[in-house]
Amino acid sequence: MNPAQSIRIRDLLATQQPTAQLVTAQGWVRTKRDAKHLCFFEVNDGSSLSNIQVVFENPEDAIAAELARVQTGASVWVTGTLEPSPAKGQNVEIHGTAVEVIGEAPADSYPLQKKRHSFEYLREIAHLRPRTNTFGAVARVRNRLSFAIHRFFQERDFFYVHTPIITASDAEGAGELFRVTTLPADNPPIAEDGSVDFRRDFFGKPAFLTVSGQLNAEIYACALERVYTFGPTFRAENSNTTRHLAEFWMIEPEVAFCDIDGNMDLAEDFLKFVLRDLLSGCAEDMAFFDTRIQTGLIETLQKVVESPFRRITYTEAVEALTSSGRTFEFPVSWGSDLQSEHEKFLTEEVYGGPVIVTGYPKEIKAFYMKLNDDGKTVRGMDVLVPRLGEIIGGSEREADLATLERRIDESGLHREDYWWYLDLRRYGSVPHSGFGLGFERLIQYATGMQNIRDVIPFPRAVKSAEF
Repeated sequence: MNPAQSIRIRDLLATQQPTAQLVTAQGWVRTKRDAKHLCFFEVNDGSSLSNIQVVFENPEDAIAAELARVQTGASVWVTGTLEPSPAKGQNVEIHGTAVEVIGEAPADSYPLQKKRHSFEYLREIAHLRPRTNTFGAVARVRNRLSFAIHRFFQERDFFYVHTPIITASDAEGAGELFRVTTLPADNPPIAEDGSVDFRRDFFGKPAFLTVSGQLNAEIYACALERVYTFGPTFRAENSNTTRHLAEFWMIEPEVAFCDIDGNMDLAEDFLKFVLRDLLSGCAEDMAFFDTRIQTGLIETLQKVVESPFRRITYTEAVEALTSSGRTFEFPVSWGSDLQSEHEKFLTEEVYGGPVIVTGYPKEIKAFYMKLNDDGKTVRGMDVLVPRLGEIIGGSEREADLATLERRIDESGLHREDYWWYLDLRRYGSVPHSGFGLGFERLIQYATGMQNIRDVIPFPRAVKSAEF
């Protein structure tokens, strides 16, 4: 069968007035039950959360023999007439006239029988978990959000830039990098000073997997004005938590001739656009997450979409926290970074909605953020949302050459490693801004899933690189 000519189960289920037309469905069997002279089974092809029911009544011997091979997990082609369904919960069902088992799934060994499986167990069989309701829904949400992200930027005349996966610089200066090398691990060449001689490596210098495409995106923003990246990034951070991955995807727009206010406008518009699109385009899946994963999820997301984002300074945030009378696990003082508990308190208790915090102390932010006139704070911004805390981080970038050189020195970095980045300020420098959004963090927020390893197809984390 030509896939371009097949009808997805989602479209069959959307039929309002079936006229007994002959249809063919293909997919994987979710459940099966036999009754006297009847055989019922449900098929799902991944196009929707719902299955379509197939009914065979008084099947001929040849069909009955094939139906005996139909088990949960088997892949099938089914032909029959699309009829009104007396069953609760769906308009139509297929009255089968022919069935073919494409791939069997022995009942005594198929890992996904009709019962609830823990997410921990399903991570061990990540090659099969997309066939479950939850992970099928996660996959569809991930797809919808991906498309919405591209639509948002393309409709606003941004150019999609592919930044390098392999890099020689650490954008954040954090040092949590995966090294890329062709040197033998058991006997690397040694230089005269006793260190590894990376001159004999593939690139002739130390190279790593990227932690961010931001600095490269700035290059293109300073030529094309509006660009964005959407690609994989890597952190060798030894954090075995529900919020961290070693490999994840980042969305990073950069805009020339844009200050911190324009950056905040862009971030707010972006977040509202993609969440609005998700709520309308994945209504069935989002209702599932609201019912089964996080009660009140849809209401929370709709409030983000409909509410103006409150804008406050870091100093105002600290004052609100310290004057609240609340005791936090991490004490609050001016100069300390805000923790998740602080961010949730601000959005849920103080302001009752999304908040954008700006004007952070320079000591707790990256070297590339523009220094304010007070010499103490930078034009960084964090977008905070209820239930999660920070979801977007960004800044206006430092456009002054001398100031940027000084900030690199203060951060303990080496100017020579950023010679090309400094050149952007040396030749035709412009005010420019951007932000970063971890895609998996967005999916986690949008679905209510508690563990970030459950919103990426194949999670890479500490001691975990299966599949």
